[in-house]
Amino acid sequence: MESVASAIQRLSDLAESPHIARLAAAFAAQGFELALVGGPVRDAFLDRPLNDLDFTTNARPDEILRVVKPISDTHWDIGRAFGTIGALIDGHTVEITTYRSDAYDGETRKPVVDFGDSLEGDLVRRDFTVNAMALRLPQKQLVDPSGGLEDLVARRLTTPGTPEHSFGDDPLRMLRAARFTSQLGFALDEQTRSALFALADRISIISVERINDEISKLLCSPSPREGLQLLVDSGLAAIVLPELPALRLEIDEHHHHKDVYEHSLTVLDQAIELETERNPGEAPDLILRLAALLHDIGKPATKRTEAGGVVTFHHHDVVGSKLAKKRLRELRYDNETIADVSRLIELHLRFFGYTEGAWTDSAVRRYVRDAGPLLERLHILTRADVTTRNRRKADRLSFAYDDLEERIVTLGLEEELAAIRPDLDGEQIMEILSLPPGREVGEAYRFLLELRLEEGPLGVDLAAERLRAWWESR
Repeated sequence: MESVASAIQRLSDLAESPHIARLAAAFAAQGFELALVGGPVRDAFLDRPLNDLDFTTNARPDEILRVVKPISDTHWDIGRAFGTIGALIDGHTVEITTYRSDAYDGETRKPVVDFGDSLEGDLVRRDFTVNAMALRLPQKQLVDPSGGLEDLVARRLTTPGTPEHSFGDDPLRMLRAARFTSQLGFALDEQTRSALFALADRISIISVERINDEISKLLCSPSPREGLQLLVDSGLAAIVLPELPALRLEIDEHHHHKDVYEHSLTVLDQAIELETERNPGEAPDLILRLAALLHDIGKPATKRTEAGGVVTFHHHDVVGSKLAKKRLRELRYDNETIADVSRLIELHLRFFGYTEGAWTDSAVRRYVRDAGPLLERLHILTRADVTTRNRRKADRLSFAYDDLEERIVTLGLEEELAAIRPDLDGEQIMEILSLPPGREVGEAYRFLLELRLEEGPLGVDLAAERLRAWWESR
């Protein structure tokens, strides 16, 4: 954590940026207050990047517009009803919001918008004390009415008022609490934690889109485990992601199966570690992380106890894929995310057949073809799925996957595996077999694709000969 002096200097340097200094001077010239507020102030003390700058003021929306119009390249008032005006100043996007002192009706998360008159009053209505600090501009004066700086030093997460009142007003804050435990590495104080557990069922009044957003942000944090455990332990997950607590299957005294819940969290941890190693500098991969977390959600429905007490989960990959598709659809994820996550779950066991016997080149080709553009993610998910404490077994699986990846590279150099096509296209198939467009052309195309996967490139003449023989034998 940055020292107070260093953090103030960072904020001071930021405030001296030409576009911010220009904005602050314009508000001061019109007799209005202006302050940088929330996340950027907090992040200055945590030595995190200072992004998404938000400003607040005692000016009303019409007055904000009057101030920013002369100094902005363009401006917009899409958030005007909530007191927010946006503008582009010297190429930088800024958003300025009138002080708020909202009231909630207790039935929905939507507040009755009420503008306030003081910065301190605006800050104490915010979600957590560490987000309830501001820097007055142009004075560069830190304002901290709720002890946020003290909580930052203690790495403690608590609310400006009572957590019961805060969470009761806006239950989304409970999901934000879970996110911040992972994103910032903070712990909830006991009163805040107790209130979160007691009010968990209030999350049901929050829109699915907002829940989706918080789950995604949590999963894209550096270490989601803490936040996910808080969701499960509090009962929030039972409402927003019930498949996760369902993984806590009863373990019999002979331990005939591993703890699926803990295993899934470990797979997520390992997937993030591998993702970072293999794709340094890239943004967090939400699709991979969703697949890692949910890859075993088919196990509760497929659990069977066989003779001798052996526990099995036959076809949990297929069942899990369908369950993931259903849950992600209910959470309003986009179609591409739903399709990719469910496909990764469906394929996540495919590799383990590789350790039971040598795969032919055609089997390797089929593995690559079935993964398609998800191949790199499948590599990471499959490797992350090895959580055994048996070092010999773990090494054997790792070496086997090394071998598979090497074979994929070798075959890929011979023929661009990701772009495999039959030796004949649809036009040629129709000409050779004298067929019109239709289902039979598709069947012939799939036959030739399988042939290509099994035997490699055949050339046009031999492919045409094999196609005719296949057609005559139908």
